[in-house]
Amino acid sequence: MVFIADYGAGNLRSVLKAFDYIGVKAIVSSDPAKLAGYKKVILPGVGAFGSATESLNASGFTGALLEHVDKGGQLLGICLGMQLLLTDSEEMGAHKGLDLIPGRVLRFRSETDKIPQIGWNSVDQQKESTLFRGIEDHSFFYFVHSYYCDPLCTDDVAATTWFAGKNFCSAIEKNGIFAVQFHPEKSSDAGLQVLKNFAGC
Repeated sequence: MVFIADYGAGNLRSVLKAFDYIGVKAIVSSDPAKLAGYKKVILPGVGAFGSATESLNASGFTGALLEHVDKGGQLLGICLGMQLLLTDSEEMGAHKGLDLIPGRVLRFRSETDKIPQIGWNSVDQQKESTLFRGIEDHSFFYFVHSYYCDPLCTDDVAATTWFAGKNFCSAIEKNGIFAVQFHPEKSSDAGLQVLKNFAGC
């Protein structure tokens, strides 16, 4: 069973439908007290970093998520949910994240590529990763974002993607903490396999 955190800033229903499609039981809940009963938690998200952290704090999910990871639970951040795992973000000011993955969230800057990145792009695996088991390297996934994660430790980077003149971190894996910048629930068979891999790890 997978717990999908509803903190007021997520593409919750599409993620829930994706788990239903692959035959994995999942629930959406806005009650952080229920999170303790689950080994696997999804932190989805669309929107702005600052307002999302405010929602996490106000809802009580910040403490619940940190405790979940501290006790060895597994966590998958999706899109904005990935960015929230880092130390801080420069989106519309300076905002503190969960600091589960040391690093910063930065804005793409390019004179040639249109920002935000919207559409399909290839994901290049950087190490053996639970998330990408059974998925060919350089497979395409669906992205929608203007900011990217820049982890301090390269060992935390599971995959990278080329956009706006740089190879940015598009997936993270570290001690039960997983994250993807793309939307697996919108990424056809490869994306569904990512969700299967997380649910089965």
